[in-house]
Amino acid sequence: GMSSEVKFPVPWGHVAAKAWGPPQGHPVLCLHGWLDNANTFDRLIPLLPAGGPGWLGRLCAVLQGCVTHVLCLSGHRYVAMDFSGHGLSSHRPAGSLYHFLDYVSEVLRVAAGEQLKGTPKGMFAQGFCFLYPEMVDKLILLESIGFLLAPEDIEEWLSSKRMMIDNLLSLEVKQQPPKVRSPEAALQRLLEANTHLTAQSGQVLLQRGATVTPTG
Repeated sequence: GMSSEVKFPVPWGHVAAKAWGPPQGHPVLCLHGWLDNANTFDRLIPLLPAGGPGWLGRLCAVLQGCVTHVLCLSGHRYVAMDFSGHGLSSHRPAGSLYHFLDYVSEVLRVAAGEQLKGTPKGMFAQGFCFLYPEMVDKLILLESIGFLLAPEDIEEWLSSKRMMIDNLLSLEVKQQPPKVRSPEAALQRLLEANTHLTAQSGQVLLQRGATVTPTG
């Protein structure tokens, strides 16, 4: 069937995606390979089962190093996203690195936006599955080199990287407009948070670390 375009807002713009199937269908997240985009799946999605009681109706195969769902629902919603800097998704700011953990966090953003419980791609898919196993039903990798991590490093890696992503997204949710303070109040707040500073040192820092508002 025909696809529809979807956009998920992110701090640097948006993540673009294409979707097939009813919004209430069981979601299958399709993630493209390096330097590809969501159009990777244009000729594949029409060949995949739309759902049904039989074996074919229960198997959703998403290729290109992505993942699959084994389902027993009557309908599926396929969502193919463009990673940032690919396809119609916004590029990250100039000078930014495209680290694989950033792509993992994008999968989490899209999964949250679509209320997905379900699927990812290649190395990014594996990283996502390791970090958020409760969100993944099944993962099948094709043409992937695998996720290279020494066994003795797994627990520390999982803990630190998930905390990193969760803290970032949590801060974005809690982000508030900058507070406006008088010069005296701003200095007092700076000194309270940095007890090692003198009042004179605080004034020197605020000359360059604070912005004067139109109201003063």
